[in-house]
Amino acid sequence: MTTLTTTIKKEHWAVITIVLTVFALAFGDALIKGASGNLTLWQIFILRSIVVIPTLICIIKLIDNAQSIWPKRLGWTLLRSNMLSLMWIAYYIALPHVNLSIAAASYYTLPLFITIFAAFFLNDTIRWAGWLAIVLGFIGVIFILEPRAEDFNWFAILPVFSAILYALSMILTRSHCQTENVFVLSLWLNISMLAMGLIASLFVYGMEPDAQLISRYEFLLGSWGAMDINQWVAIGILAVAILTGSIGAAYAYQNAPPAIIATFDFTYVGFAVFWGFFLFSEIPSTNGMLGILLIVVAGILAVRKPK
Repeated sequence: MTTLTTTIKKEHWAVITIVLTVFALAFGDALIKGASGNLTLWQIFILRSIVVIPTLICIIKLIDNAQSIWPKRLGWTLLRSNMLSLMWIAYYIALPHVNLSIAAASYYTLPLFITIFAAFFLNDTIRWAGWLAIVLGFIGVIFILEPRAEDFNWFAILPVFSAILYALSMILTRSHCQTENVFVLSLWLNISMLAMGLIASLFVYGMEPDAQLISRYEFLLGSWGAMDINQWVAIGILAVAILTGSIGAAYAYQNAPPAIIATFDFTYVGFAVFWGFFLFSEIPSTNGMLGILLIVVAGILAVRKPK
């Protein structure tokens, strides 16, 4: 009885953790959308990573001083980290150009891609619920993107591309990085973000884009914005959000069945709708809301355990 009670409590804490985690991540993503007019993407990547990297090293050593900060399988960890960094880049590039709720729903097609890639790379069987989820998710994306030639927004595709990269990185985690320390994985993800931020900043500086191009893509090609107390507070919040996301999600998935946690993971979409309305007065269209609903249902079907 004690063991059963302990397991139930752990599952409850895991559910609470994932809800708080996606709440923090949704707020952090909303903050990046809001900061896109003042800070560049690469400035955010570099400054946030400078805060997070030493914090993670301290956490690793406080938990177990003997734990190395080097991963057991460096090559696979680097590949995973770079894929996740590119995933965040693609998602963040989209945020200044699409509603936060739409970007979130498009990104949360990822369980569908995980289902497909697991079948292709890991020989998992796709059951009827999985195929239904894939069809519903695809229809949901069509409703959200509304691909009419005259007003199609190419930036709306980027969150779907992010979902593909994330799904591939999770397959890689499951197949080649399963025994890695979660804090070490988080550390190397932030090292990758720092490196990409530095490389991109040097590239932009070297290419010297013209004023017209900069005005169109200020978030990518603009000069670093001046840092006052508000910007530093934003960087601090973003650092907390990425730490919460990487550590909280790992704890939740380690302490409760993935199907349960993944279902509550979808509360991110609801929080994104809330932050989009509260901070930016964004109200999804009828088609957009229908697409969001279809994707959430599809995602829950995709992670649902077969009986």
